[in-house]
Amino acid sequence: MVGGHSTTPIDRYGPLYARVSQVRARCGNATAVTNMGTVEEWGVTTNEGLAEPTSLKEIEERFTAWATDQPDVRAALVVGSRARADHPADPFSDLDLVVVANDPVRYLDATDWLGAMGTVWVTFVEETAVGGGRERRVLFAGGQDVDFAIFPTDLFRHLARLLWLRRLRPAYALVARDDRRRAEVALAAFGSVVRRGVRVLVDKDGAATRVVRTAKELPAPAAAPPSEAEFLEAVNDFWYHALWTVKKLRRGELWTAHGCLDGSMKDLVLRMIGWQARATWGEEYDTWHDGRFLEDWAAPRAVAGLRAAFAHYDGDDMRRALVATMDLFRALGTDTARRLDYAYPTDADEHVTRLVTGLLARPKAT
Repeated sequence: MVGGHSTTPIDRYGPLYARVSQVRARCGNATAVTNMGTVEEWGVTTNEGLAEPTSLKEIEERFTAWATDQPDVRAALVVGSRARADHPADPFSDLDLVVVANDPVRYLDATDWLGAMGTVWVTFVEETAVGGGRERRVLFAGGQDVDFAIFPTDLFRHLARLLWLRRLRPAYALVARDDRRRAEVALAAFGSVVRRGVRVLVDKDGAATRVVRTAKELPAPAAAPPSEAEFLEAVNDFWYHALWTVKKLRRGELWTAHGCLDGSMKDLVLRMIGWQARATWGEEYDTWHDGRFLEDWAAPRAVAGLRAAFAHYDGDDMRRALVATMDLFRALGTDTARRLDYAYPTDADEHVTRLVTGLLARPKAT
């Protein structure tokens, strides 16, 4: 709204759709439908009378025809590897689709509409990797992998209106400050995806094309280096959990120890690898997200250190991997601190390392 205060699509959907990234693993909190039995028993409609698609290109064509025929689907886009030049699709790539619909819940909660594309083997809903939205992930017959990220039409229309007002500086200044801020955050999130590549399949209102054009034109924000407080928080978090992990190992809680060692501690290692890379090659250096293509952008010594840092589900191997992970994190942390001119907490490192080494050296309890 220009002036005043009213509830807008950004207000309603901002918390859900405008977060820039999700840094946790996306394998939990998923509601799944599988083909244990027949797909009909799970309420998934098959595409009777149609031959099963033999390629993702064929699924894309069927999806485009379906989206064109659905009055409430207002736009559809291809993003990800099948729309970008940098790290383009290979034989193992999926198909990432953005669906702009009047009622996103309809397509997130139901599965009957998928039959227009092919027979469903597996489908579930989870958060998108970037942007804070929700997507329905699908394995069609033959293992054809398609992700449908569903966003509300109101969000795109509202963004398009704000972008039009943005060109009229005096009018844009009258838009509520919170509304402008949420719009900029949403555009930044969307821009981080479409700048890598996008193809518009359907756009019935023109709003999606306008939003895409503007989001692509926005300069990619440089990733700011961590503050010294953020850096120290991560380092202290790591060393706390190094000792916590060895205590679980000594107690024989292998599942818990393994989850920390190759879960939360590795998340901290990944964060430090990214910080070190940008501290070395500049804030605009592309470190992707969630470790994607890490082998291409991380320092070679960091990649080499990871080879010994992961553990089998075995107490002795977890002990070995814990020491390797500590050595790797220490090397990354001290180098990053030097490059950022921060003080690395050597005393904390040494205290914890001494305790961990002592606990690992004790004979196993019988």
